[in-house]
Amino acid sequence: MEINKITHEILDSAYKVHTSLGPGLLESAYKACLAYELRKKGMKVEEEKDVPLIYEEIKLDCGYRMDLLVEDQVIIELKTVDSFSDVHFAQILTYLRLSNKKIGLLINFNIKSLKEGIKRFIL
Repeated sequence: MEINKITHEILDSAYKVHTSLGPGLLESAYKACLAYELRKKGMKVEEEKDVPLIYEEIKLDCGYRMDLLVEDQVIIELKTVDSFSDVHFAQILTYLRLSNKKIGLLINFNIKSLKEGIKRFIL
């Protein structure tokens, strides 16, 4: 599936979840509902996907996990925070680099208008 179509479907599903549930819930609730909506659309979704850290010839399991990986192409990091901070941006950029993926979406569900809680990252 083409990358813009994937991100369109992800955002469409995120808006549906946010409209139905509103802000104020735990991140895990939004993650489960978003994964469910994407799977209903026939998309491949992996939850809590391990992100290993490889340093020279050693592979370290440091416990890094991306929230969702969609169609083996798009990383989604979900937040329920008052506002994004630099550490949130650094986290998704690091996951993109470590996993050799090109597109990431950072989505904050704890916001009145979801449009203000979406950031797209491209490596």
